[in-house]
Amino acid sequence: MEVGGGNHPDKRAQTVVDKYVEDNTHRSGDLKVLKNQKFLQADGEHLPFKDKEFDYVICRHVLEHVEDPIQFVKEQARVAKMGYIETPSLLGEYIAPKESHKWVIQDIDGKLVLYDKELLKFKPWMDFGEVFLYYLPKTSIGFKILERTHASILTINYEWTDEIEILVNPEDEYYLNHFIKPWDESICDKLLVKRSYGRELMATMGAMFDIMRSVTKSKVLKSNS
Repeated sequence: MEVGGGNHPDKRAQTVVDKYVEDNTHRSGDLKVLKNQKFLQADGEHLPFKDKEFDYVICRHVLEHVEDPIQFVKEQARVAKMGYIETPSLLGEYIAPKESHKWVIQDIDGKLVLYDKELLKFKPWMDFGEVFLYYLPKTSIGFKILERTHASILTINYEWTDEIEILVNPEDEYYLNHFIKPWDESICDKLLVKRSYGRELMATMGAMFDIMRSVTKSKVLKSNS
């Protein structure tokens, strides 16, 4: 099941839920539902499903928009046994800020930590979204490799089982400093996944293989169309 499939529903989801059918304020295109998918219009904070009705729930780029993030994730943990949440990271929000995003988010020690943008007076002076979200992924092999080996630079990729650990506007300086103070090397090591040179090489080789496989698949599909 996917919560908030929007205009890019995950093809693995058999059921897709979205709060908005006509309103594209919180997405970049019209609502889309694939042929194999069942669609329900519903609020992610009040899902119309039984407890643990689904084995897995996907939620990509929705949490940063919601009014009540605690209730929102509680509902996902209620209706599914496990799942995946993806949002812009703190760096990602600085690089490509969106007015429709109410929260800035970072995965810290296995917890989703959220701060209200207004509380932090979050005001990036420039939007580089076109460069990092569209231009470089389309034109640069080096950037394609970086996306695969260090996805956490731009996005939070949070997998959970049974429960979702979340903190909203925590006053503890330990968490707050990640959002308001310059990052030092220790924070970079923790949040950006430091690897040995051997593991970095293996990750790079895996990324290159994935890119070649993706390009080959794209060419085959074009030739058959």
